[in-house]
Amino acid sequence: MHVCSLFLNSALEFMSTCKLANLTVRTELGCCLLHRSGKLTIDGCILQCESNPLDHLSYAIISTAGAAEVIPSALKTCSNGVSVLKTRIEGGAKAVLTSGTLSLQRVRVIYTRTSLFFWFEVESSDKNTVQSASVELPIS
Repeated sequence: MHVCSLFLNSALEFMSTCKLANLTVRTELGCCLLHRSGKLTIDGCILQCESNPLDHLSYAIISTAGAAEVIPSALKTCSNGVSVLKTRIEGGAKAVLTSGTLSLQRVRVIYTRTSLFFWFEVESSDKNTVQSASVELPIS
């Protein structure tokens, strides 16, 4: 379990390709995961935003990445995005916020008696469009 203090913007920040599996991340204010670039895979995690009067500032995932980056040394294109697989998201007013050129796609939610499990992608849909998107949690 990783717990973020009240004065940090995010509990974990990602700037390269990686996978996060079977981890509980809890924040008091801000976001659990801040994705800046690379391909991030979140598998079987629990993302918790503590309830407080400033819920509108709490997100489980924030992505500020653009659609793709060109790596000059290798002259390759590195795609950016987030894949979420069987992950519980709890608390906060919204689950995901995108502010780059990526958008939320292929969302699936399974309701159980005690929690919600999410599957979705955050990836480029149209390279010429800059979008801001968010997903509201159906229950608190």
